[in-house]
Amino acid sequence: MLRKILLAVFVLNLTACAELQQVVNQLPQENTSIGNEQIASGLIQALNLGIDKQVTKLTQTDGFFKNELVKITLPEELQKVDKALRDIGLSNLADEGLKVLNRAAEDAVKEATPIFVDAVKGITFADAKNILLGNDDAATQYLTTKTQTSLYNKFQPVINNSFAKVGADKIWTNLITKYNNIPFTKNVNPDLTDYVTGEALSGVYKMIAVEEKEIRNNVSSRTTDLLKRVFALQD
Repeated sequence: MLRKILLAVFVLNLTACAELQQVVNQLPQENTSIGNEQIASGLIQALNLGIDKQVTKLTQTDGFFKNELVKITLPEELQKVDKALRDIGLSNLADEGLKVLNRAAEDAVKEATPIFVDAVKGITFADAKNILLGNDDAATQYLTTKTQTSLYNKFQPVINNSFAKVGADKIWTNLITKYNNIPFTKNVNPDLTDYVTGEALSGVYKMIAVEEKEIRNNVSSRTTDLLKRVFALQD
């Protein structure tokens, strides 16, 4: 008799489990698995948003000059030029010299934005998950490491053209000539194209990092389903 009772309880439990499994199977199933390819796509999308949203700001008038995060200041060699010119009453010319360096960067970034977009498209994240779970600017740092040299080589002639376009070449030729004519000063002949190219690239990467950090830390900044899925993994 006891065996029959135990058998009946066992059968009822099996039936209940089967019915419960049917209910579970009917519930919406969320696919939580996400591969490195999708993670890479999400990171690339975040970098592209950084270019579109933040780097575009740099192309506007005063985009560099009035942005303290990226404003181009004078290299050490030219700081003495700046001081010497101000000491002899040429402050306005010195101010203009600083401003046109930033104007050249603003103009060049406008022309070079497609270069950055193409560079981002060409990135493959073999270690995508490690980047995703890294620091707030891990994707930007990865982009910098992989693209800085090639982007510099492409960006430098753009900066050189922008120097001529905004008149920076003439202004700085005048500035340096006046300084070199001051008695007892050591002549300078800085490579301003090289300097501004490096500073402009640094500014671009910095602003992409700003957007990456925003997407990582602010859920409302994840404006696509892919960004929401990918960056939810690092929350």
